[in-house]
Amino acid sequence: MSATDDTHDTDLLARLAADEDRLVLDRFDDDDAWRLGRLLVERARSRDLPVAIAIRRNGQRLFHAALPGSAADHDAWAQRKMDVVDRFNRSSYFVGTQWRVNGGDFDTQSRLDPRAYAAHGGAFPLRVRGVGVVGAVAVSGLPQEDDHALVVEVLAEFLAQA
Repeated sequence: MSATDDTHDTDLLARLAADEDRLVLDRFDDDDAWRLGRLLVERARSRDLPVAIAIRRNGQRLFHAALPGSAADHDAWAQRKMDVVDRFNRSSYFVGTQWRVNGGDFDTQSRLDPRAYAAHGGAFPLRVRGVGVVGAVAVSGLPQEDDHALVVEVLAEFLAQA
């Protein structure tokens, strides 16, 4: 890894942490999951994105959508990314980037089964103010940066509407 890559990943890690600090909910219930999920579906459809979308709270899947062009594999990736959020209380992209910044590789060094955990962009913690992480929202089907960016963009819009 070059010094430029190190700087990029360090800057990216700071941006990812700032997003997590900024995108905090006042509450999150079943109806909120439905509204957030629909907003993600509408945005993805408007761009013809072949993604799977999943939202869960406290281990219960509250929303799922598989858009045209997505595959069952995208559902599995979303699940594995959300499992990273559940374990680390950080976005899956943050966790993977943090491993790289620290000179490691999550898939080979975390001691976690890569069939169950994916530290790739696309799953984001649903953090409730005064409570902590209560669940995760995930998008899968695009390059990891794009999966993550879609979740962040729509979650920010969702919070602005609340």
